[in-house]
Amino acid sequence: MKHPACLTILACVVIAAWVCGCTSTQSSPVPSQPAAMTTAAAPSNGPGRFSLQVDALAPGSVLPDMYTCKGAMESPELSWENIPTGTKSLVLIVDDPDAPKGTFTHWLLYNIPPSSRRIDRAQTNTKVLADGTQQGDTSAGSRGYYPPCPPLGETHHYMFSLYALDYQIGMPTADRDSIDWAMSGHVIGQVQFITTFQRSKP
Repeated sequence: MKHPACLTILACVVIAAWVCGCTSTQSSPVPSQPAAMTTAAAPSNGPGRFSLQVDALAPGSVLPDMYTCKGAMESPELSWENIPTGTKSLVLIVDDPDAPKGTFTHWLLYNIPPSSRRIDRAQTNTKVLADGTQQGDTSAGSRGYYPPCPPLGETHHYMFSLYALDYQIGMPTADRDSIDWAMSGHVIGQVQFITTFQRSKP
């Protein structure tokens, strides 16, 4: 029969080994999450690329006076090519990110049919265009095209953004907030065309 003292010592050794080996507070390293992959936007003017054209302008050029408050205040002609496969409708938004009170939406077109390839110049403010395209409200609260008219002496950028969606938006009327909400998770392609405009000081 073993001595009680020996049994006590043996028990202490076993407990110590268990504490050090099994209940260590050091945790296993957690594998790091892979960084989100980003892909550079493909050029919009290459063969077979989803592309947008504003009038006959070159990207980055000055918007002609006829499309602004200095001229006839007409909406420009738009055309596009190579929409993504699976497109059920298109949305066109014209923004001025340089506006004094934040981004100003100058034009909002939605439910553009995927069969359409252009919007003719000088559209009226009708709710539904001839091809079924619907016009939403601008940041001024008006429907249709709102011509650029920046403060005197300031050069502003006018961004024509065309979005391809995988569904048709079921809203009879829309403003920028509701369109952003409706597009969330449904954009399968996007292309942008940027112009500038300045009202010169007298």
